[in-house]
Amino acid sequence: MIKIAVLISGEGSNLQALINACHSGKINGKIVAVVSNREQAYGLQRAAEAGIENRTFVRKAYADNQAMDMAIGDYLTEKQVDLVVLAGYMKILTVPFIQRFADRILNIHPSLLPKYPGLDTYRRAMEAGDLEHGTTVHFVNEIVDGGAIVLQAKVPIFSDDQLDDVMQRVKAQELQIYPLVVSWFADGRLKYRDGRAWLDNEILPENGYASDE
Repeated sequence: MIKIAVLISGEGSNLQALINACHSGKINGKIVAVVSNREQAYGLQRAAEAGIENRTFVRKAYADNQAMDMAIGDYLTEKQVDLVVLAGYMKILTVPFIQRFADRILNIHPSLLPKYPGLDTYRRAMEAGDLEHGTTVHFVNEIVDGGAIVLQAKVPIFSDDQLDDVMQRVKAQELQIYPLVVSWFADGRLKYRDGRAWLDNEILPENGYASDE
């Protein structure tokens, strides 16, 4: 059973999906720490209600981003974390942190990467007239939203959709695919080697498992 840390900044809906999957045995792992960079993040309450140790690291308490990430890294090392899961963590990780936990950081991003890295992905997709949007689970490297893709889920964008319609459609997919990918890692099926994602000892395509290519 692996030890998992989840980094959050907000509501924590993906965190809750991971908590549920661990409790039900769908993930062969235990969430041993929840970290937030925002004191008011509702996800901290979710962690507390589940009996999970949680801590807040606020940027103003540290000299710079690197000092903050070092403190977080020391805490995760103390907890003997095997996997770091970013679940709506709205802060770019520093390179030393990424290198410290190389090959074992996962993120979920609300777009079909490599399309729309960064923020405002829903608005950008709709303003571009896209007919579909989606979400991507990927390993984290030094390039923002640039790591190897593991799995994507697509949703349609209809002509009469509002922004919230697409967001809710994507969120429903996130709650399904993120626990699945974490379970692959926990079972030793998913690995990150030489800048690529491997599943069951096979290199995944550039767009991840079950891509259209």
